[in-house]
Amino acid sequence: MRCGTEWDGAMEKLIQRILGACALLAGVSAAGCQLSLDAPTVKSARAQTSASQVQNEPDLLIQNESQLPDTYPHASYELRFRARGGVPPLHWRVEKGVLPPGLKLEEDGLLHGQPEHEGEFQFTIAIKDSGQPQLGVQKAFILRVRSAMSLNWKTPAHVNGSRIEGSAEVSNTTPDDIDLTFIVLAVPANGRAVAIGYQHFLLRRGTLAMELPFGESLPRGGYVVHVDAVGEVPAKNVIHRQRLETPSALQVTVGP
Repeated sequence: MRCGTEWDGAMEKLIQRILGACALLAGVSAAGCQLSLDAPTVKSARAQTSASQVQNEPDLLIQNESQLPDTYPHASYELRFRARGGVPPLHWRVEKGVLPPGLKLEEDGLLHGQPEHEGEFQFTIAIKDSGQPQLGVQKAFILRVRSAMSLNWKTPAHVNGSRIEGSAEVSNTTPDDIDLTFIVLAVPANGRAVAIGYQHFLLRRGTLAMELPFGESLPRGGYVVHVDAVGEVPAKNVIHRQRLETPSALQVTVGP
């Protein structure tokens, strides 16, 4: 009997070694070879792997640069906010500040529309995911709506003897060529305006600070000078308008 017992013990040890080798060589779970002995080890390994995966997942992050691409009044604008991490779907909203009037942020992160006027706009975008517990993050942004067609004094309107003269400068920072009409009126007290400058030409995109002179001899009297620039982009049905005006009437004292 002892011989039989010793043989049984030896066989049990041999079987244990074979089962261990099976698990190592075949790459199968220990449960497939010896459930009662190795199941706790398998569960522990799986728990450790799951914990490692959670630790390696990135935090919820807004990827867009803080300075958003510039745009222009009445130009179509479309930008997709992007995020890394979190559980989809993601939910976007404006947390602080205001968007340029004419632009709208959709809940899916699409910013789109046509800004109504120029300016620098600062706002904070917030995002939350759909996980439990829910992750959230915020980021501040700047969006500049640049003047599509700028008009400024180069030489402010002034009196020179019997003349009122001066010059303006015009710039086109849009992506389009602009059909420009430039007109300068001297308006006396009776309201009968006199044209003292006029040009009509194609203002090419990328043109900066082009000087447009004006001037004309006028009868004695006081005149408020209006400088108007109207630019059209027919293909897009877009019109740009800019105006300059003297703060008070200019007095012409020489002449008939």
